[in-house]
Amino acid sequence: MIAIPYGKKQLYMEETGVAQVLESGIGQMKSSQTPEEIVRQAMEHPIGTPPLRELARGKATATVIISDHTRPVPSKQMIPFMLEELRQGNPEIVITLLVATGCHRGTKKEELVEKLGQKIVDEETILVHDCDDQEQLTDLGVLPSGARLVLNRRAVETDLLVAEGFIEPHFFAGFSGGRKSILPGICSRVTVLGNHCARFIDNPHARSGNLKNNPIHEDMIAAARMAGLGYILNVVIDEEKQIVAAFAGDPEQAHEEGCTFLKSYCEAKVPKKTPIVVTSNGGAPLDQNVYQTVKGLCTADNVAEEGGVIIICAECGDGIGGDAFYQALKDCESISMLLSRIRSTPMEETVPDQWQYQILAKILEKKKVIYVTEQQWESVIREMKMEYAATLPKALDMARKWTGSEEVTVIPNGISVYFARPYPDRKYEI
Repeated sequence: MIAIPYGKKQLYMEETGVAQVLESGIGQMKSSQTPEEIVRQAMEHPIGTPPLRELARGKATATVIISDHTRPVPSKQMIPFMLEELRQGNPEIVITLLVATGCHRGTKKEELVEKLGQKIVDEETILVHDCDDQEQLTDLGVLPSGARLVLNRRAVETDLLVAEGFIEPHFFAGFSGGRKSILPGICSRVTVLGNHCARFIDNPHARSGNLKNNPIHEDMIAAARMAGLGYILNVVIDEEKQIVAAFAGDPEQAHEEGCTFLKSYCEAKVPKKTPIVVTSNGGAPLDQNVYQTVKGLCTADNVAEEGGVIIICAECGDGIGGDAFYQALKDCESISMLLSRIRSTPMEETVPDQWQYQILAKILEKKKVIYVTEQQWESVIREMKMEYAATLPKALDMARKWTGSEEVTVIPNGISVYFARPYPDRKYEI
């Protein structure tokens, strides 16, 4: 039996007809140290900067950017050490925890308690970023792409700006972590829309595992430099969401070392394509809505034959994840017409969630997608030009009937692996 993550549990499928199981090496990442020991050691030996306590000396204020409720960052095992070091450097320093929501909904208090613990929520100053609140925002100028960098005022006005985060493959930014705490983390909607424009999303370098010549990554790096991000603490987590490695220090150097470390576990080559691919978005919290599961679909898309079927198992306990995302697919006359409209949209006219339905539409243009999810989402899944199945066996029956094939590839966790050359027929640098 093959286990597929689904919410906080697992679904199981028979091995009959399975041609290949593609997994990252994340399951092999082990450490003899506790998460706390890993974090402390990284902070004691920062990459490219002095320790955080030294950076805090002489600073009246510090802002620590933290992840929001959509990210499985083990903040309870990171933030206390960051706070401790900041206050070692300056016991009087005034600290703000700034929640990097990007364009997501605001993180709720109970979600902050779960993420940080009651003590930190009760004792620390916490500000939840709102990308549409003009009172929170300030303009820092123009990014290399031509988009304006408008970001949270608290980050700009602080004496020391630092961030936590975690590193995983990201379906168009290459990897998460590092500079992403700034863009999209604490930027205005206008800045995020510019960074996620149709031209960048269509760029072949904007893909999982790749930073080189990636225009989305390059704008993010520029944003972090302009914002003055001075220090990061980023971790790598295993399949149980436990810390197995940590990288602290200079936002670019530490992030690069973390990406290099992770790449050795996540990068894979596709042995062959098959008519049917089964995957997931790695379970909770990353499969909390349909919007987020586009990431897992991207991985499967690289393995499914043209005209094939992708089955994704995702609980989607939080629903669809964006009305614009839902409406674009629901209301379009055809997938090809939707793509044509998106590709003719200039950067400055990018609309919310355009990038997500652009990527999904590119998949749907050539493949069928079946969602194995909760029954309450059946109608909206169908409205979005996809298929629904109540169980994984039912989805497999549907896929085999449509393709006339028994051959299946299984990618148990679609966001933990990426392929070195997803488009082997194209010639460009990795």
